[in-house]
Amino acid sequence: MLTAAENELLTRTDAGTPMGDYFRHFWQPAALVEELPAPDGPPVRVRLMGEDLIAFRDSEGRVGLVSSRCPHRGADLFWGRNEGCGLRCVYHGWKFDVDGKAVDLPNVPPGARHHDTVRVKAYPTREYGDIVWAYMGPNTENLPGVPELEFGAMAPARRRVSKQLVECNWAQIMEGGLDTSHFSFLHMPAPAVPTDDNPDAPADTRRLGWIRRDPMPKFSLQAHDVGFVVGGARAADPSETYWRITQYLLPAHGTGPSTLPGETYFGYTLAPQDDETCWMYTYAWNPERDIGAEERAKLDAGHGIVAHVDADYRPHANRANDYLIDREAQKHRSFTGVPGLAEQDLMIQQSQGRIADRTREILTATDAAVVRFRRTVMAGATALAESGEAPTAPYLAAAFRTRPGSWIAAEGRDFEAVLQERFGDPLGRVAAE
Repeated sequence: MLTAAENELLTRTDAGTPMGDYFRHFWQPAALVEELPAPDGPPVRVRLMGEDLIAFRDSEGRVGLVSSRCPHRGADLFWGRNEGCGLRCVYHGWKFDVDGKAVDLPNVPPGARHHDTVRVKAYPTREYGDIVWAYMGPNTENLPGVPELEFGAMAPARRRVSKQLVECNWAQIMEGGLDTSHFSFLHMPAPAVPTDDNPDAPADTRRLGWIRRDPMPKFSLQAHDVGFVVGGARAADPSETYWRITQYLLPAHGTGPSTLPGETYFGYTLAPQDDETCWMYTYAWNPERDIGAEERAKLDAGHGIVAHVDADYRPHANRANDYLIDREAQKHRSFTGVPGLAEQDLMIQQSQGRIADRTREILTATDAAVVRFRRTVMAGATALAESGEAPTAPYLAAAFRTRPGSWIAAEGRDFEAVLQERFGDPLGRVAAE
């Protein structure tokens, strides 16, 4: 349970708030590269942590991210012309480059100081892993590196990147991703549907049985330089334990916990649009093989944490249509009646309200990772606000290269040993190739 003040601290990310200032020390996803496919193409609206911005790719292929308002009379630059290495306002022709500098002021007399002083707010951008990242923080003379999440280091054939609109506060999605205990219910078939514990059954079927049988996994957590790794342990076959391992990376990166060796990994980054909506950038990657056409088609249709979305990246199952719930399916085939794991997550996390009221919770031992997440990110925001202590994690870009995943270990094996067995590292870190 949090106090009302703590809940405000956790959830508010506009400029000038403690969490908003903290987030701005880290690179944030601003758009998908596919939204800005060609030089001088159409500008794209971006709303990020309460700021209305415009992204555009200039004639030389550089991506600009600027305030949506022309400083002359406040016209919206979304309607601007993207031409000749700049975005030109269609009201009076003022033109700005990717750094925000005015490069043409047609209605300003030659020699006037405006030609040297007029600027529009602009943020540095980088492209990594099919995402355009933006840095909205201070100290632009010494920028941190974009976090080297492993998916971005993969060849394009070995990754698949998209995004999906979320109609609630960012922290609810992060907490849902850290809560592996809910898998015993939210993502299960209907109770009447059997799960096979036969050791020769497919891995998915066996995992399903273990998860259903044990709704109270035992949690272990290990801190590292850019967040922490959490393991949820359930009883498996005799003398074995089934571990589901998730990485939390500051301030808003998470991972799926299910991947066994050889399978495709899943992760996500949350980018608040404002306090009541966010973008969830999702990525699937496989270090061992290409993601083929059949698997891509499965992901396009919605699979795992990846929702089935429309051309505007809005999930087809959403608040407006009750997530396509089928009550007959809920009786006989699915615990929720909502099709799709991602859609089930969105349904339940958004049901907590646009901003969850954490003052009314009753937490249990299975909420250990949720509690650690809150303490970690709130401590960082508080240290910055109260003593000016800036986070060090943004400058440890390589430390973000970690993996999640599942593992079947001998009963009694401790978490560090399990991590070493599964990843060859006691924290699940991955060395750069």
